[in-house]
Amino acid sequence: MPLPLLIVVTGLPASGKTTLSRRIANDLHLPLISRDGIKEILFDGLGWSDREWSKRLGKVSYELTYYFVQLHIASGQPVIVESNFTEQAVTAFSAIRRQRDFAAFQIICDAPPDILLARYIARVESGERHPGHVDHLNYDEMRELLMNPPVIPDLAGDTVRVDTSDRQSVNYDRILDSLRVRLGRD
Repeated sequence: MPLPLLIVVTGLPASGKTTLSRRIANDLHLPLISRDGIKEILFDGLGWSDREWSKRLGKVSYELTYYFVQLHIASGQPVIVESNFTEQAVTAFSAIRRQRDFAAFQIICDAPPDILLARYIARVESGERHPGHVDHLNYDEMRELLMNPPVIPDLAGDTVRVDTSDRQSVNYDRILDSLRVRLGRD
């Protein structure tokens, strides 16, 4: 029996992770675990206030994300997970792998810092994000993150880097074809 496929879509904030992962999930009919989606459910149930509260719920939302990934992998089914994973994800995904091995396919979304910051600011000003993220209080933190980006974890699987500077030029069909092959749907 083949190993279940864990498709990890990661990158810095405003790099296009959510858009790409939703499209893949829809086209391949796969479940998608979105950490921000989990965090927003927590905001709706527990409320929101300041940046520190957002960070606290962010930590819990990561724990829930890994829990849901573990459940999917344990069932032997492929799943997509999307977040701005950092080096701490290696420990969490390694723990999941010790319980039930999986094949990993990692998609890293990226664009130059000036584009990411402009997208981030536009997203904040559009009001499309849940207010619990309190992104309007996060501009300095975002600038610092872009100047010193974290190491993207290596999950010991296939890795595709996607430059999302011009979203229209992303070769989405190539990504989808690669995933279909990995899923045995070619």
